[in-house]
Formats: sequence, C-alpha cells, structure tokens
Amino acid sequence: MSEHRWLPLESNPDVMNKYVENLGVPGKWQFTDVFGLDVELLMMVPRPVAAVLLLYPLTDKAKATEIGSEEAGNKDMYFIKQTIGNACGTIGIIHSVLNNVERLELAGDKHLLKFLAATREMSPEERAQHLEEDSAFGAAHEDSAQEGQTEAPSLEDSVTGHFVAFVHNNGGLYEMDGRRSGPIRHGNTTPDTLIEDAALVIKQFMARDPDEMNFTVVALAQADDC
Repeated sequence: MSEHRWLPLESNPDVMNKYVENLGVPGKWQFTDVFGLDVELLMMVPRPVAAVLLLYPLTDKAKATEIGSEEAGNKDMYFIKQTIGNACGTIGIIHSVLNNVERLELAGDKHLLKFLAATREMSPEERAQHLEEDSAFGAAHEDSAQEGQTEAPSLEDSVTGHFVAFVHNNGGLYEMDGRRSGPIRHGNTTPDTLIEDAALVIKQFMARDPDEMNFTVVALAQADDC
C-alpha cells in the first residue's frame, strides 16, 4: 500500500449514483440497497443486476479466514490492485463497471472509458499506479466521500470497512478485491442469478465473523422505469 490515502467512500446509493453518473454510467443503471439476503428480499431488487458490492468489516479474523483462491492470470476480466489507502469503494466501483462495459453502454466522453482506454493493456499493478496519478478520479472520489450521510473521517483515522465487488464472467461468479492478486472464482453463476449466487458467498463472509454486524450490500441494477 502506498502512502497515498483517500477519504473512505460511504455505502450510500445516492452518493454512488451521482459519482458514477459523472464518470459516465448512464442513469438507467443505478446502485440500490439490498435489504437482506433471503430470497424474498432479493426479489425486491430491480433486474437485471450487473454487479453486487459488499462493504464488510476487514477484521483480523476475516483476514485469517479468507475464502477462495485468486486467478492472477485471468486476462478476460478487468482487475486493478488497490494501492491507495481507503480507495476500496472506488476500486469496487471500477471492478463493477469495467467488467460490464458493453452492457452498461458507458458514455464515451466521460472519464471511465478514458481510464479504461489508458489502462486496458496494463497489469493490475500498473493500473493502480495510473489511478494514483489520476487527479480527475481522485477529485471525483473526494467529492463523493464528502457527500455521505455521516461525517467523513479524517485521512488518519483507522477504517475497517472494506468494499469488494461480485460480477459474472464467462459462467463464473467472481469476487473482485483490490487487496488480492486477481479475481477470485466462487463457483458458477449466470447474469440472471448473479445476485442470488453472490448472496450465498456473502453469507459465508458473515459466518466467518459472526460477532460483526456491519455488513452492507448494494446492487448495480437497471432502474425499474427503464
């Protein structure tokens, strides 16, 4: 991890939606709260779902019991390492969006596609370095971090919350975590069952550290009126 640190991003769909729309995600795709992992509550999430974001407490127990192994050589997916402190929210958004570029139909004149074009042929580590040097991305992150419902902590505060993304690729369910060396496959999924299959893995995250309650899930889904 570099000396570079950002303010933590809140798991707040309103904040996230403004952030990604400014970066080029069309308004018909929105982050929305997932209020529970039972089937009945998952059915309330608009469909289709392109990605699922989990914010969870990255405790020592969670680190010691991580599940799944990385596919560091997977060239089919866009993976970026996290080297900026507290940037996991933006890393999760990058993983959610840039592994769904054609589906989301990103705006060509906005920053996400420009970032993709500049980093497409880079290694995950080189992409991380590019993000560190990307002042536009940094400014957009900082603006969004200041807009949450809770007061943003200082850069020096210790923050345990960590974002990971779950996406579908080529029949597989992948966890995308910038702390790891590559995408982590958690079995099979389809575009239609992504959220249900991700929920099963998220339940495993929760079971690893049952004393912790601070788990938040949001889905990147097509808005109901589209």
